[in-house]
Amino acid sequence: MPRATNNPASRRRRKKTIKLAAGYRGSRHRLLKTAQQAVEHSDQYAYRDRKTRKRDFRRLWIARINAGARANGLTYNRFMEGLRKANVELDRKVLADLAVNNADAFARLVDLAKSTLAAA
Repeated sequence: MPRATNNPASRRRRKKTIKLAAGYRGSRHRLLKTAQQAVEHSDQYAYRDRKTRKRDFRRLWIARINAGARANGLTYNRFMEGLRKANVELDRKVLADLAVNNADAFARLVDLAKSTLAAA
């Protein structure tokens, strides 16, 4: 009886890995074993960094809000406390965008936070 190698499925599996490794340098996009290792590592990095991206953006937004608030005479912590007491429910992403692209609107929010803190 002839030896069965399941050739079509094996080739499809290998081609899929090589296609995923397209664009990698050297043998990492040519040879199956190194391509499999490279693709496996890249999947691990992608999984990890999908979580890390969320942390990085939050840090960036906080830094931008802090810079905008300090330019208007308030710290980040006091600014956020004032907004919370004034029942302003804008998230950090929107606040950071205002601080960078619309300084007048952000200054009005800082004034609102200051007045709320002073009243409390």
